[in-house]
Amino acid sequence: MKKKNILLILKLLKKEVGFHKPVVGFENPFKVLISTVLSQRTRDENTEKASKALFKKFSNSKTLAKAKTKEIESLIKPAGFYRVKAKTIKKIAIDLIERFNGKVPSSLEQLVSLKGVGRKTANCVLVYSFHIPAIPVDVHVHRISNRIGLVKTKTPEESETELMKVFPKSKWIELNDLMVKFGQNKCFPRNPKCETCLLNKECDFGREKLNKGKTI
Repeated sequence: MKKKNILLILKLLKKEVGFHKPVVGFENPFKVLISTVLSQRTRDENTEKASKALFKKFSNSKTLAKAKTKEIESLIKPAGFYRVKAKTIKKIAIDLIERFNGKVPSSLEQLVSLKGVGRKTANCVLVYSFHIPAIPVDVHVHRISNRIGLVKTKTPEESETELMKVFPKSKWIELNDLMVKFGQNKCFPRNPKCETCLLNKECDFGREKLNKGKTI
């Protein structure tokens, strides 16, 4: 795999995304943790609605741990898969109370030890609450990093490991936000806008698509 110009790719991503000032660090850890769980397999606007309704009534782990599952379900319904998510976030809240005195831990190892919390969610908490360098890898980041040719991996977990090798640690924090916005606005799962993408000369997928003259 040909080595990429990482700084150029970051520069082009920022141009594609437009004004870029990601909010990272010092956000409420509990809200980031729960919102990230709610965000799975749904749109940002749905996550926002569900999170707003939930936190208006249950703003910390203590109150959420005592909440009735049915009430949680009704509040987070806009996020989809609300029955599964309600059980998960209640388990997380109980786990926080029993093991961490109700506080969200700031280490990857402790975060992933929470019931229902994977590496992507844990890394979001590290980045967006504690400003600790990490690379949260969701479907956007996994897809885009493979399309560009930064990595050649089969799972988000593998992508995280490889991206940590490719990018200097000083760039980890901004990477997720850039790629997610890029994936939402241009590098779509289907019919990505390669023709007008500033990265098409640096991107393996885009270059191949334009050379073949095919619409994918």
